[in-house]
Amino acid sequence: MTTHPALPTARPLLDPAPEYAKWRAEEPIRRVTVWGDNSPWLITRHEDARAVLADPRFSADATRDGYPGFRPQSPPRAPGQFFMMDPPDHTRLRRVLIPDFTFRRIEQLRPAIARICGELLDTMTADGATTADLVESYALPLPSLVICELLGVPYEDHDFFQRQAKSFSSMSSGPQEMLAARKALHTYLGELLARRAEEPADDLISRLATERVATGEISVPEAVGVASLLLVAGHETTANMFPLAVVALLRHPGQLAALRADPGLWPGAVEELLRHLTVAHSGLRRIATEDVEVAGVRIRAGEGVVVALQAANRDPSAFPDPDALDVRRGTTGHLAFGHGLHQCIGQSLARAELQVALPALFDRLPDLRLTAPPEDFALTMSTVHGVRRLPVGW
Repeated sequence: MTTHPALPTARPLLDPAPEYAKWRAEEPIRRVTVWGDNSPWLITRHEDARAVLADPRFSADATRDGYPGFRPQSPPRAPGQFFMMDPPDHTRLRRVLIPDFTFRRIEQLRPAIARICGELLDTMTADGATTADLVESYALPLPSLVICELLGVPYEDHDFFQRQAKSFSSMSSGPQEMLAARKALHTYLGELLARRAEEPADDLISRLATERVATGEISVPEAVGVASLLLVAGHETTANMFPLAVVALLRHPGQLAALRADPGLWPGAVEELLRHLTVAHSGLRRIATEDVEVAGVRIRAGEGVVVALQAANRDPSAFPDPDALDVRRGTTGHLAFGHGLHQCIGQSLARAELQVALPALFDRLPDLRLTAPPEDFALTMSTVHGVRRLPVGW
């Protein structure tokens, strides 16, 4: 039996796992082991990653035999979890969310995001405070408050759903722990969906109840699964991305100075930070439904594929001097949100949050500094890279 190197699960704070650069240069499509004898193909080049993610012959269906999941045992796929489905179910479920995630709808949320940022900063600096944990005080509550406002979930329940989110994403969670967390969250959201069906408000869960479930377009379990996916994904990725972006800018003072001198650079800087950091670092998982040739390598039907986003986003053939953080780069085509049919539906929301919250923080606290090495708080066993804490002062 051939032994393949293990897919890296740990990485430095601001950079990809070091193995990726070597593999991308020497063997950009190669076998790795994710667990047991499950050894999918690893894709490390930007061009190949785009090709695989845009090719319908590579399925996202996690129920297929040989699918290279994150764990040897995972709970069965829940209804509504469309990111692990193929058309037509993927198309049908994703379509119900499009009206709430259009560029226009997200732009309408910017004043609310700015208000939330201001309130959080007021609380951070109240009574003359000069230190805080940026994760607890700003990075985590901001996206949680925003997604709660969008969905219509009471923010006072945020501790509950954040605990469940950690159980979903932690690589150390077993299947029973994950099932218990999912059951608790789905029960909660099912009860909320039923209340909104009786007394609708201006929020996404109300629209799911009154416009989608009531018309038979989707089932109650599917609506609950969709809401659960949005609630978990809608806060966790941005909450992890934000503190790393702050660290990256503080460690590149010339880049931060450029942003202070020209605030018009912020939208492009956010794209560059998304590329540079790539917090969804465990890769996108697919399985071939027929024999497919990618860059001269034949991937056979039934073989799994892991698209290494953090490697593709540091590919020198796509991004000159890719390991440098350059807020003037004009980054286009990065894969931080994936690519193709399954590209993240919430990407406009994540961009808006970062584009509003980062300048708000640095404008309000021009002397912001780290007060402890953030490496001490790195998360190394999660599908989303981040830090548990980020002590700062000003």
